Amino acid sequence: MSLKTLINKTVQYNNWVVNKYIDWLSTKSDEQLNQEVISSFPTILKTLHHIWQTQEYWWSHIAENNDFDFAKTTAETGKEEIFRNIKSNSQKLVDYVENLSEEDLIKNVKIESQWFQCDFSKYEYIQHVILHGTYHRGQIVTMGRNVGITDAPMTDYNFWNIYKDQK
Repeated sequence: MSLKTLINKTVQYNNWVVNKYIDWLSTKSDEQLNQEVISSFPTILKTLHHIWQTQEYWWSHIAENNDFDFAKTTAETGKEEIFRNIKSNSQKLVDYVENLSEEDLIKNVKIESQWFQCDFSKYEYIQHVILHGTYHRGQIVTMGRNVGITDAPMTDYNFWNIYKDQK
């Protein structure tokens, strides 16, 4: 399997998972989404906000537009806006990756930020943003259990791979 095919499938899977999670969490009460628990971030909604903010940060580097506005994404944001932005960013990544060549994917992009410096390929940054979201979605499931949410959707890659073409 080519790198292009692998990364395409990975961003498509990620987009499917993001939509599953947002659809699932949109049925939960504001009280549950904002109830404080011990985790990396104190609430499910703040964890989702972090996922969105991080997706936007990495998107600015992957797309090489460097237009990330930290202040814009740190402003107090409502549940619906966070949900919409996470979904939008995930779809934007799918659309973008579909138009990349293998050469585009292996192109290095240098990042010099206030936190770190690195010079990795686009596919590594894409992989990172997806793995980062996966890490925090796992936390959300655990946080959910602590606030009485026990019906998390099945989002294993193999499940998606088997059923993605079924409507």
